[in-house]
Amino acid sequence: MNAADYIEELQTNGRLVFTTNDAVRALGKSVAAVRAQLRRLKEKGRIADPYRGFHVVVPPKYRRLGCLPPDHFIPQLMEHLEQPYYVALLSAAAYHGAAHHAPMVFQVMVPRSRRSLECGGVRVDFIARQDMEFTAVIDRDTPTGILRIASPAATAVEVVGYPERCGFLDNVATVLAELAESIDADALETEARRAPTAWVQRLGYLLSLVDQEGLAERLDGVLAERNAFTVALAPWKEVEGVARNARWQVAVNVEVVPDV
Repeated sequence: MNAADYIEELQTNGRLVFTTNDAVRALGKSVAAVRAQLRRLKEKGRIADPYRGFHVVVPPKYRRLGCLPPDHFIPQLMEHLEQPYYVALLSAAAYHGAAHHAPMVFQVMVPRSRRSLECGGVRVDFIARQDMEFTAVIDRDTPTGILRIASPAATAVEVVGYPERCGFLDNVATVLAELAESIDADALETEARRAPTAWVQRLGYLLSLVDQEGLAERLDGVLAERNAFTVALAPWKEVEGVARNARWQVAVNVEVVPDV
């Protein structure tokens, strides 16, 4: 059996990912010989390498993309890397119906910083959150396995926490408006209780802005238990001389215009 036969067998058995070591064991050849065969398959577009030593089979319908869609291989890649993960931010929001401005990249939360990866037309960005292990997630079936996705409530908190990763505040507000009907108020309060105070303040302000007062009210109690100080709505802009929102203790140093 050669490498071409091997990937055909994988597809027959419903598998679309493998490692170099998997191929070496299956083919019974040297690492150098197997790599040479895999390199030729990659040149023909039949496989792609999202990560060194980790390969995906590219069926004809994905040849133009030059890779599998990221949700078809991320669970297996993260298992291979022995690293916890969940789909996050705009990518998670799209799964929950807030796809108004779907991201050009696939966003994955991990506990420590990792470099982005590119595979054909696919780009995966990794975002670090040290306490991600406590984030509420849901499992979603994909053609190749189970995908872990941040819950709607966790996604709402995190898009506010990472606005520069989410198209900045106009887009964040738009996402919150679209997510709102999927957010459980109790779950939102739970996620807010372990989030930085500034995130909760900004989230409350933005939920009020997009007329989600029922959700916003659940954050009043969270902030009442903390020593909150005035924070900038947009941390990257100056706050001198701008209006303050007394309820959320937010310096409103940018006009937020959601696209809803």
